[in-house]
Parts: sequence; C-alpha cells; structure tokens
Amino acid sequence: MVTAGFVAPYLLDTTTRFVAAAARLPDVRLALITSEPADRLPPQLRDTLAGHWRIEDPLDPGQIAAAVQGLSRQLGQVERLLAVLEQLQVPLAQVREHLGIPGMDPVTANNFRDKDQMKTVLRAAGVPCARHKLAVSAAGALEFAGRVGFPLVVKPPAGAGAKSTFRLDAPGDLAAWLEMAPPMPERPAQIEEFLTGDEGSYDSVVVNGQVVWDSVSNYLPTPLEVLRNPWMQWVVLLPRDIGGPEYAGIRQVAPQALKALGLSTGLSHMEWFRRPDGSVAVSEVGARPPGAQITSMLCYVHDFDLYTAWAALMIHGGFDPPPRNWAAGTVYLRGQGAGQVRATHGLDALPPEVTSLVVDSRLPRPGQPSSGSYEGDGYITIRHPDTGVVTAALKQLVSTVRVELG
Repeated sequence: MVTAGFVAPYLLDTTTRFVAAAARLPDVRLALITSEPADRLPPQLRDTLAGHWRIEDPLDPGQIAAAVQGLSRQLGQVERLLAVLEQLQVPLAQVREHLGIPGMDPVTANNFRDKDQMKTVLRAAGVPCARHKLAVSAAGALEFAGRVGFPLVVKPPAGAGAKSTFRLDAPGDLAAWLEMAPPMPERPAQIEEFLTGDEGSYDSVVVNGQVVWDSVSNYLPTPLEVLRNPWMQWVVLLPRDIGGPEYAGIRQVAPQALKALGLSTGLSHMEWFRRPDGSVAVSEVGARPPGAQITSMLCYVHDFDLYTAWAALMIHGGFDPPPRNWAAGTVYLRGQGAGQVRATHGLDALPPEVTSLVVDSRLPRPGQPSSGSYEGDGYITIRHPDTGVVTAALKQLVSTVRVELG
C-alpha cells in the first residue's frame, strides 16, 4: 500500500478528475492537500480519500510540507507527492527534497518552470529553440531587439501556455510595451525571437529516462495568432498516424530536450514549431499533463484512461503504452465581441455526418461571461479513424457554429 499526497489548490473539473483517478488506484491511500474545506468536496470524491488537509496557500512549500508531515502522522509516511498544476511543480519538488520523498527534484522542476533557464539548458544541449533573454530593464530589452530583430515575443519567465504573452512586430510595439509594463529586477520578462511556421504539441511519457509513448498534435492556427485576431476559432487536431516524415523531426528532437531538462519519469507537454524550411524548434515544455482538453483527446484517440494512467505513472512508476486507433479534434467555441454569452448559433445546421462524430462537448451557457481566452467559451470534440474525415468535420464546425456575445 502506497500513501500519496495530491496537492490541488482548487477542485476545478479537470483537477477533480485527476484526483479521483488517483484515489481509485488499487493499493493507494490518497490524501488531498487543498484550500477547499472538506465539506465542499464532492461526496463521491470525499468518500474515496484516505485523508484531507486544508492549507491557506497551496503554492507555499512550507505549508505543503507541514500538511504532508501532518498527514504522515495520521496515515503513515507519505511516499509520493503529486499535482497537475504547473505552478506547483517547483514547490512540490522542494518539499520532496526536504522530506526525502522520491520524485522530481528542484533543479529539474526549475528547468521546466523557468522559461529562460529552460532555453539556456536546451541551447546548451544543441536542441533548437528560440534565441532569448531574461530582461530586467528596458535597456536589456532594447539591446536584445537590436541584436535579434522583429518580430519578438514577450512573456512571464514562469508563464504557462499563451497567458500574458504578446507579439511585438516593430519598434513601436516594443516602445508601447516598455511604457505599459517595463521589465524590472523584481519583475523580469522573457523576451524571445518569434518562431514562425506550424505549431503543435508533443506529449510523451518517460520512464527511467526513456520515452515509452508519445503523441503529436497540430494547432490550427497558433494560440498567439488566435489571441491577436478575435474572430479566429482555435482548433487542435490529433492525427491518427504520427509515424510520417512530417513528425519525424520533433519525435527525434523532443527526447533530446527531455533528457537535457532532466526528466526521469513523468508525463510532459511540449509546444513546438515546424519552420517553413521543415526544421523544428522547441518552444516550451511543461512537466505535467496537457491542458485545453488535450488529455481527454488523448483518451479518445487511444481508447484508454490517461487520467488513471498518469496517476499510476506518478505513484507506481509504470506505464503500458496503448495503441492509437483514432484521430480526434476539438473546436474551441470562442465568442465574437465582448460581454456575456447570449446564444450559440448553427448547431441545428450541422449535418449528421458531423454530429455523429461528437464524443465530448461543453457548450457555452447563456449568461456566462466570455473567457477572453484562445480556449474559448466552450468546446466540441470529435473523433473518427480517418484523419481526413476529422479534418473536414472540424472545418465545418468552425464555419457553422457561432457564439454570440453581448
């Protein structure tokens, strides 16, 4: 029997699904460390937990360590400590090191969390990635821009996805950004050359330093392009066949990147670009499961439960690679304009050959505030054995379904 602690600041739907999967594992006693009081836990989840410890700040390694020690006194020594939130990976690694719990160490966790450190490690290992600089002053940002040229991307050094990420196309954009949010020693900014080409993700499982399973997706278009163009809808496609030459480059480079960053055992999510000349470059890597419904899409294309498989990987250290029998795609329903969702149009105009492919959806609810995110206000996920069929259906969904805001 393994006693494990799962740190989850708030029990959002996806997080709850990961926690519930871990709690259902045989020979595992799972305790939840959270800011949620016990009476707010879903009853079906609360009944499966061996313990619960509430802390005020679930990102504070000191409070996490105290919770782990308290649970160890109640349940026996906590032997594994896990979380899906990217912002928790460094604090958890610090607690593991402090308490002697196996798992990712702080150096490795920081390699994945600190984007400047990440690219420094990758470039030193010969992994292609964008030129970059951690700017702590306007002068540093101007120097980098003068050396590299435009366009550029600026982002938080510990960001996730495309949040708080901006593209600067010309000196005027740089000047406006420096006036609005100038980098300072206490508030540095990651500034990088802008990578062009096709973007996607590379998700993989590493066991004892070896990639034992991987998946590739295509972003249509890129998240940053969607953020810059409010009329665009984001689409993620997971093709059935990833063994072709179009994915050979990233499948060769990605394991080198993960080795350089120090991942020993775990699931990682990598953003990557295929440049116009066919070469690839790594954008960012997270040592955690993918977001934006991609974890669920991976369940659909492989006919297995990745939520449970991830929990078993992190607690027991093993993974049974599943076959890839399907293609899948998700359209993220993004409202046009501003305000609250008023209505979703076009659903009744979809033909049966599209609606029959739907395996998952969360439609925008009238009255809900618009997210303002490239992930939109809802989604529709489809799958079919033929990638071409999925691609055609995704195009029809994008051109037919419209979310009205107001």
